[in-house]
Amino acid sequence: MGYLWSLVFPTLFLFLFSLLFSSSTIVKAHQCHGTESNALLQFKESFVISKFASYNHFSYPKTVSWMPSIDCCSWDGIECDEVTGHVIGIDLSSSQLYGSIDANSSLFSLVHLQSLDLSDNDFNHSQIPTMIGNFSQLRYLNASKSGFSSSVPDVLTNLTYLQSLDLSHCDLYGEFPVGIFHLPNLTTLVLAENRNLNGVIPDFQSRALVNKLIIPATNFGGRIPTSIGNLTSLKWLSIAECNFQGSIPSSFGNLNQLVHLDLFSSGLTTGNFPLFFVNFTQLSFLDLERCNLTGEIPSWIMNLTSLNHLRLHRNMFHGEIPYSLFRMDNLEYLSLGFNMLQGELELGLFLKMRRLSIIDLSYNKLSLLNEKGSFNATLPPLEVLFLDQCNLTGRIPTWIMNLTGLQWLGLQENYLQGEIPHLLFSLENLETLSLSYNSFEGELESDMFLKLKKLIYLSLSDNKLTLLPGKSSSNGTLPPLEVAGLDSCNLVEFPSFLQDLDQLVSLRLSNNDFKSVVPNWIWEKKSIENLSIFNSSLTGEISPLICNIKSLVLLDLANNNLSGTIPSCLGSSSQSLQIMMLPGNKLFGHLPQTYVMGSALKMIDVADNDLQGQLPRELVNCRMLEFLDVSYNKINDSFPYWLGSLPELKVIALRFNEFHGTINCPSICTFPKLHILDLSHNKFSGNLTPKMIKNWKSMTTSNISQLQYEDSAIHIPGKFWFAYIFYSFTMSNKGVVTDYEHIQKTFYCMVAIDISSNRISGEIPSVLGDLKSLVLLNMSNNLFIGDIPSSFRKLSNLEALDLSLNSLSGKIPQELAELTFLEFFNVSFNKLSGPIPENKQFSTFEGNCFAGNQGLCGIQLKKKCEDGSWSSPTGLDSDHDSGSIVEFDWKIILIGYGGGVVAGLALGNAFGSDILIWLKGCVCL
Repeated sequence: MGYLWSLVFPTLFLFLFSLLFSSSTIVKAHQCHGTESNALLQFKESFVISKFASYNHFSYPKTVSWMPSIDCCSWDGIECDEVTGHVIGIDLSSSQLYGSIDANSSLFSLVHLQSLDLSDNDFNHSQIPTMIGNFSQLRYLNASKSGFSSSVPDVLTNLTYLQSLDLSHCDLYGEFPVGIFHLPNLTTLVLAENRNLNGVIPDFQSRALVNKLIIPATNFGGRIPTSIGNLTSLKWLSIAECNFQGSIPSSFGNLNQLVHLDLFSSGLTTGNFPLFFVNFTQLSFLDLERCNLTGEIPSWIMNLTSLNHLRLHRNMFHGEIPYSLFRMDNLEYLSLGFNMLQGELELGLFLKMRRLSIIDLSYNKLSLLNEKGSFNATLPPLEVLFLDQCNLTGRIPTWIMNLTGLQWLGLQENYLQGEIPHLLFSLENLETLSLSYNSFEGELESDMFLKLKKLIYLSLSDNKLTLLPGKSSSNGTLPPLEVAGLDSCNLVEFPSFLQDLDQLVSLRLSNNDFKSVVPNWIWEKKSIENLSIFNSSLTGEISPLICNIKSLVLLDLANNNLSGTIPSCLGSSSQSLQIMMLPGNKLFGHLPQTYVMGSALKMIDVADNDLQGQLPRELVNCRMLEFLDVSYNKINDSFPYWLGSLPELKVIALRFNEFHGTINCPSICTFPKLHILDLSHNKFSGNLTPKMIKNWKSMTTSNISQLQYEDSAIHIPGKFWFAYIFYSFTMSNKGVVTDYEHIQKTFYCMVAIDISSNRISGEIPSVLGDLKSLVLLNMSNNLFIGDIPSSFRKLSNLEALDLSLNSLSGKIPQELAELTFLEFFNVSFNKLSGPIPENKQFSTFEGNCFAGNQGLCGIQLKKKCEDGSWSSPTGLDSDHDSGSIVEFDWKIILIGYGGGVVAGLALGNAFGSDILIWLKGCVCL
């Protein structure tokens, strides 16, 4: 035994010694290099810790563990090479760092770095340092949501080992270096949410390794190169919300490894559903919203068996939904809303899709057939159900009450009727409930909605409901309700359940019958952004407590019986307020006089009140203002030429006030976007100056396709609410008052000037003929003299021209016969002479629109021009005093109402009945 031990001991000793030596070597290798430890500590000291610097709720300051007494290789977020001990990885994601990184940062001395993650911090809008090019071994770089604000440095193209680059959600700008796409080892590129970052997708070589290309919400554009088909490893492609042009190249069909494809609003014109999509058998996510797709949804879509997210929202699909779609067993998300799909469809087909959690069929031409009786099969785990405007009839389907996980329910704009079932209030997960524009009836206690403890959005507007005010909501847990739409609910009292809801941002109570003052608890809701209580018989004053609502964006109290003055804060505190609609009340005093620089006001409508004084000069601070209507008041002021500097102003309505003086500009007033100018029924005098009219460039285009408003509505987006304040028009067309809503195809644009019923004199400036986009021109009931300008022949879009009740002389220019769109023409009661133009258009106008001109002749007046004349058809010809101002009204009315703004043209009620009958002859029939 001793002999054996003497043989084994030396061998065992050597083994243990070598093991100990090896272990000490490994331990020593794990020790951080002192220079790198100091560099990291110095980097740490260049920041402060702020919990507001990171978005992630689970963020924490990793650098707290960075202490000199501890080996840096064991610090939180630090990785060292096991052999050399060099720092090769830094992960400071969501570390609450606030400060800047400059070129002198000690970070750049860590030249062995292979991985750097600085995401979800706040580097205070600093530049991405060019020194990042020192990291020649870098393979992974993530600076997303990091607060950088700069161009992307070209030195990144030198990082030849780089495999993954994520610069998303920064404030990047300039041109993205094309060379980054060509880095030989690049597999992942993420640039999402950098809207000022320009770039193009370059040509790719066949050996490119890219498998993730994610650039949505950037300013990338141009055409998609055919060579994108060389990216055969591509699994994730997102180019949503970009500015690409052209169509999807057919080489897309080579990308058969795609799992995620997002082309939402990318700018591509795709036409029919691309046939090569049938190759994408591994695709699980497909978003083609706003891709200009036409034709029918192909039946072969069922071959995409891995698909669980399909979004075809807002395209131009027509025809029926293919039945093969209902056999896609893996589908969880299906959005087909806002297309032109049609046909009858049984709701039960969707209920058999066992994994479906989100479905949106809204705003098509479908007729969904309600399930008769109860639906006994197992229901899918629906969380979102949008069936707005789907021609649903009958009662709310009973199976909806069994969707215990339902969060969003949209059934508005259907033909549903009966009472709202009480079982609906047992859906405890419901966050959004929209039942507006149906025929629901019966009485409903408003505090029933307090049972829905997660309810955020509630809309019951425009039904046949009688909503009872209910009891106070002060006891128990309140829902986090932010939007309450209770228009047209037959309310006579303000619902008390709203009183204690502190998170309301949108409150709509219009078209009710309160006949009372607005309770103070409404004015005290400081979170309100949208407050609409128009046409609801409100009395009393607008409380000064409204000044405490600093977040107010839209205020609509139109057509009530409110009195008192307009609180001055609605001007001076208007950095959030965009829409102020107070027409049709009994408000008096002055408009708010102070408007701050940076004002957000886009619309001011105070028509039909009892306001007086001058227009406040500080309105020039409202650089976003589009619409100003102070009609039917007692404003006493001169022509507001100073409004001409406002870059967005489209509508100015001053009718029926006491404006006076000349319509002139002592300096340049361009009115760059002016579409409607209504100065009628005031006391303006003097001559019209050609110099001012020449500056109205927005009225000079003759191309009808360019006459559309850039925006036919003011869009007010909120977090859980939005509003479209439409510019719509009512006009007298061929003797019939017609509504043109939302500036649709039937009416491209209203461009109108009405200066009727003033005391404007002198000759009509010929430069008016350069305003080629004019649709309506009313200069009647003034003191104009001289000839009708022959330049009016250039008004190629003109539909209505009224020059009656002036002292015009000379002949009616024969060139006016070229105005092929002219439907209304009136030159009665002037001093015109000579023949009435002869063409098909003028032959439709009756003699009444030429009456009161002794020297005119033509078939309309039954008066020959050379061989004698027939007797005058009416006694209206003889007694007109052309120097008088007659109460004559052919008018543009700008009427504010809660659903929008209506600008219109109507034959006025100031006419006597005989004049109305006489005037009808001036309309082309």
